[in-house]
Amino acid sequence: MSRSEQCRAFAPGSIGNLACGFDVLGLALEGPGDEVVARWTTKAGLTIRAIHGDGGRIPLEAERNSAGGAARAVLDELGVRGGVELIVHKGLPLAAGMGGSAASAVAAAVAVDGLLRGGLSPESLLRCALAGEAVAAGEAHPDNAAPSLLGGMVLVPTWEPLRVIELEVPRELMAVHVHPHCEVETSAARRVLGDRISLHDAVTQWGNTAALVAGLFREDWEIIARSVEDRVAEPLRAGAVPGFYEVKRAALDAGALASSLSGSGPSLFALCRGRARAEAVGRAMVEAFRSAAGLEADLLVSPGRAPGARILES
Repeated sequence: MSRSEQCRAFAPGSIGNLACGFDVLGLALEGPGDEVVARWTTKAGLTIRAIHGDGGRIPLEAERNSAGGAARAVLDELGVRGGVELIVHKGLPLAAGMGGSAASAVAAAVAVDGLLRGGLSPESLLRCALAGEAVAAGEAHPDNAAPSLLGGMVLVPTWEPLRVIELEVPRELMAVHVHPHCEVETSAARRVLGDRISLHDAVTQWGNTAALVAGLFREDWEIIARSVEDRVAEPLRAGAVPGFYEVKRAALDAGALASSLSGSGPSLFALCRGRARAEAVGRAMVEAFRSAAGLEADLLVSPGRAPGARILES
């Protein structure tokens, strides 16, 4: 196994859950993301030299950081003990419902594998990224890490064993992501869910997940629109997002196929057919946040087939 002196990798943000696919469905976003530089150092072990763009909020200790956890998993997978240091550049806002911790973990896994020229498979890289998320959050969920790594829309039906399915996505499908200037901590959002749901809601939820996959494959826009409904998380989490119901209604009134929370929020997403419609829906959602909650919001319009992680420099 040969090695390079430095490797810089990028991983995009993502939309987790997609309403009906709690913890198993995710969609990559085209635009901002996190970058990680991995390079050799004379200092033993794994260290994080610097984190930029986080306002000093993310711990530098590798054992408490998603990028550090993912990098350590890659080193262990490849049996490497040499000194490696990371520099993390956060391009995604924290606690925003954009899969920020997953993007850092994915970028770190790809960067360290590139540094070592290890040639790990996508499945192995995803396992390493999930190990990083578990370090940062206490538990790992693949709905952000999988699309951030692979791009497009991804279904992860089982974790043990890990199964990853890249879904067919119609060329006209667009994703709108609107991030209000407030935060929702993922750990707090998970605590409100509990661990039980009714049988009726469970059946509806997995029925909608299956229907969405079928709608995407058949390019049936009516099925897609009717399937993106969340019976598990949205009813319990929506109240933590100022203006949620008004923003969702604005998206639907402007012609969105569907709208819901992006991950645990506070961001909302919408699915649309065509870029022109998506841009109109996005503007309506931004205005609704402003009028209903007094919040400014950032708008991102992304194709449903956005690319995943990649090496920028090696």
